Amino acid sequence: MAVIKVRKTGEVITGEENVRAFLNSQGVLYEHWDIAKLPEHLRDKYVLTDEEKNEILATFKDEIEDLAARRGYKTWDIVALSEATPNLEELLKKFEQVHIHTEDEVRAITAGHGIFIIKGDKETGYFDVELEAGDVISVPEGNPHYFTLMDDRQVVAVRLFIDPSGWVAHPYEEKEEAVQ
Repeated sequence: MAVIKVRKTGEVITGEENVRAFLNSQGVLYEHWDIAKLPEHLRDKYVLTDEEKNEILATFKDEIEDLAARRGYKTWDIVALSEATPNLEELLKKFEQVHIHTEDEVRAITAGHGIFIIKGDKETGYFDVELEAGDVISVPEGNPHYFTLMDDRQVVAVRLFIDPSGWVAHPYEEKEEAVQ
């Protein structure tokens, strides 16, 4: 299950309902998919063939189509990152810059871990959302954030898009507070 760490206060939020309520208050969608549906041979695999990626998408077909229908997503794919990923350090440097998008950034974690650092409301400030397999998050368009890997440096996620050709990270300049 996801864990939230509020940077300003040090508060730690755990438990699915508490996480969901906090993220909802910040305009961020949070859901949890049953990761037990994923075939055992894909649960801790981070270098995937196209066939294996398609198998993951087929496993979560109902969940993906439900989320897409509710939120207007038109296409989806799989991203897999690990030490075996070519140019991993360059990719992470790109990801680890606070940015915004002109559409939601949606990730459904199917293996491994990742962290979204999201700018909350003025009172909350930045908070970290540590995600693990089964966690689904949608950061709304225009909301400053960035993504990075956890210490194990491996993640597999379903990504959903309205228009993947238009999914571009736009740098965000902090005006009032620095990322703490």
